[in-house]
Amino acid sequence: MFKTIVVGLDGSEPAQHALRLACDIAGKYDAALHIVHTPQPQTVAFAMGAVAGYHTATTMPSPDEVRAAGEKVLAEGIQIAADAGQSVAGSLQKLGDAADVMIEYANECGADLIVTGRRGLGSIGSLVQGSTTQRVNHLAKCACLSVV
Repeated sequence: MFKTIVVGLDGSEPAQHALRLACDIAGKYDAALHIVHTPQPQTVAFAMGAVAGYHTATTMPSPDEVRAAGEKVLAEGIQIAADAGQSVAGSLQKLGDAADVMIEYANECGADLIVTGRRGLGSIGSLVQGSTTQRVNHLAKCACLSVV
């Protein structure tokens, strides 16, 4: 049924749970598993210890710190997949809107399923603009699974 699965990772527990479920599905259908991460400087700043407010602005990470944090998220994803007995066929780390990057990658690799965590590390802005998962579900050309 599914041959190519793309999973969005942001380092959050819901995203990691989504990856574990995607690994289970990939195993059942012998599907190729791909992971996508779109690092967000604000999220990296909080991970580095910034507190909401002015500290965030004064402790914004450098592009190298953002890239390194993103590589860590991808490495953790690859390890989660390995622990579940799956290999990762492809991965992407790219700056931009998470939903747009995920959909673009899914289209490029011919994904027939995109798996995301329902709530990740998105900000309060997602309440106004809509979450990444909602946007993926709305725009994707393939099946979508949002994991609680």
